[in-house]
Amino acid sequence: MLAMQHNNSSNHTPVMQELCNATRPQSTPTSAGLTMTLGILFNVVALIILAKAYNRFRRRSKATFLLFASSLVATDLAGHVILGALVLRRYSAGPVSSFQSGDNNPDVSCLFLGGCMVFFGLCSLFLGCAMAAERCLGVTRPLLHARLVTTARTKMALALIWLLAVCVALLPFFGLGAYTYQYPGTWCFIRVMEGTDATDLAFVTLFSGLALTSLASAFVCNTISGITLVRARLKKRSCSRRRSAGSHDTEMVVQLVGIMVTSCICWSPLLVFGLMSATKSYSGLLGNDCADRELMVMGVRMATCNQILDPWVYILLRRAVLRKIYHITKRRASFKGSTFRSVRWEVSSFQNSEKNSVSKI
Repeated sequence: MLAMQHNNSSNHTPVMQELCNATRPQSTPTSAGLTMTLGILFNVVALIILAKAYNRFRRRSKATFLLFASSLVATDLAGHVILGALVLRRYSAGPVSSFQSGDNNPDVSCLFLGGCMVFFGLCSLFLGCAMAAERCLGVTRPLLHARLVTTARTKMALALIWLLAVCVALLPFFGLGAYTYQYPGTWCFIRVMEGTDATDLAFVTLFSGLALTSLASAFVCNTISGITLVRARLKKRSCSRRRSAGSHDTEMVVQLVGIMVTSCICWSPLLVFGLMSATKSYSGLLGNDCADRELMVMGVRMATCNQILDPWVYILLRRAVLRKIYHITKRRASFKGSTFRSVRWEVSSFQNSEKNSVSKI
């Protein structure tokens, strides 16, 4: 019965392809070029800020966090350069007219583009999870963190993260899943539409499962770190030196929360849409293929925005910037309070003067 459903789905493929091709918008490289330029610019600025901070805190507990953060920004920068160049090359060559999963034979550039998308996507999420776990250990068990977490082990963890992402990205070359051109024929990703078989579904499930697990783990670690810091603040046991260390911890946790929220918003649509499309295609369920492809395009654009927004977390959520915002807010609040008190004083003085004049009469 499942085979019959697959056959019925393939019979509708040419009709759906013609309909989607007729409604496909004209592709222009302007958006891809602008995204690539902004991503490179923002990541370079964030990388400079992190490099200066790493030189200043080289021998402190913050150095490990800064090493992870610098690696994340450097990975995002490399992803923007490589993926942007490949997409612009595809635009210059013209979109692939037959982008259906079962109808096209992807070339080497398509396979490389799909593998890079999986690699850089997983690296970003894995690094965010590793940073959250490292800060959770540093906040909740500082002595254990000082004994276990070293620069050499951090570099080893980074190498393992990149190696794991490479291994997952190379799985389609060994028969698990496949990379194909995606709508509107200017980018490549995992096969999630027509022609999806058990290996494609397994690969999509693995990719989405690893990504969603990383997001969930980061959420748990950041929640534990935040609760621990709030309790420490409420107890007010720290001296001036420990307050300085606590402020650094707060800054890092705030940045991690920013990274986590950005990753959840940007990556969740692509992960969910891809998994739903692969499941629906494998089950032989027919739907609005044009709408599904539009959702996939929207999902990959939002995932690309993650690499643009991540640097702003380090640019804006620094302790110096947060302190300035706090002082400005406090100054405005005190100004409003003083204005309100002066108005109350003038009203009360006016009332007292009225009472005095009445008593004299």
